[in-house]
Amino acid sequence: MQKRDLISITDFSKAEYLQIMEMAKGFEKNPNQNLLKGKVVATLFFEPSTRTRLSFETAINRLGGKIIGFTDSSSSSVTKGETLHDTIRMVSNYADLIVMRHPLEGSARYASQISKVPIINAGDGANQHPTQTLLDMYSIIKTQGRLDNINIFMVGDLKYGRTVHSLLMALSVFENPIFNFIAPPELAMPDEYKRFLTSKGIRYFEHREFTGIISEADIIYMTRVQKERFTDPIEYEKVRNVYILRNKMLQQTKPTLKILHPLPRVNEINEDVDSNPKAYYFTQAENGVYTRQAIISHIMGLI
Repeated sequence: MQKRDLISITDFSKAEYLQIMEMAKGFEKNPNQNLLKGKVVATLFFEPSTRTRLSFETAINRLGGKIIGFTDSSSSSVTKGETLHDTIRMVSNYADLIVMRHPLEGSARYASQISKVPIINAGDGANQHPTQTLLDMYSIIKTQGRLDNINIFMVGDLKYGRTVHSLLMALSVFENPIFNFIAPPELAMPDEYKRFLTSKGIRYFEHREFTGIISEADIIYMTRVQKERFTDPIEYEKVRNVYILRNKMLQQTKPTLKILHPLPRVNEINEDVDSNPKAYYFTQAENGVYTRQAIISHIMGLI
């Protein structure tokens, strides 16, 4: 079987998105299946992670696979000067699949060109996070019953936020999405993504605030202002608290509205939102296990 990677969300077709959704639904009903029995998966996290790493490792364990790897590059031979090229060449001798997170954009694509086994991109810098996108899509279809005609508000760090970049690309293949970008100028959605939407005739709007238009949203996708992406601490302090979602702001919103967040949050969603039934971000994180089981099974040809 030809090696299959998931580096960009565009590596999968619309039909595959929907297939992943159906498979995730099956794993949610029956998560413990020994489809990976006898297989070894390497999880290489060159950048800190909690939800992505743990949900991948839970997915692998529930599929009956074995896990090798590291959660901190300081415990690997990278500290001795080993290149990414050599690390991937070496690890692909030991594992049947590699899940990798790395701070450099393009690192996952580079790794896929070297590896003998499939690579799943678990986030490469500010570029893409395709498995997060697929669990986001599963969360949307579970709560809205559709992926067409979604009015989504993307709020916060849209410049460095790899999750919003990937989700925008994925939703663009469905019917009539509407994107509302809410960000300060310093963190605005990059021009290349806006040009992409324009080329496809997809509507998008840019705002500095969203309290007056929040009633139109089907999904509010909050994001953290990522301190680790800033080289100047003063610039970070200027924008870190620019948007804070509070429970009282949700009074005039649609009854079917759901609030998503890739997590971790800092203070962009006040804790008083957590008890609101429109808050979905912790269930969204749970959905990551079933979706990643589906992704692994699809890439490995297990189902």
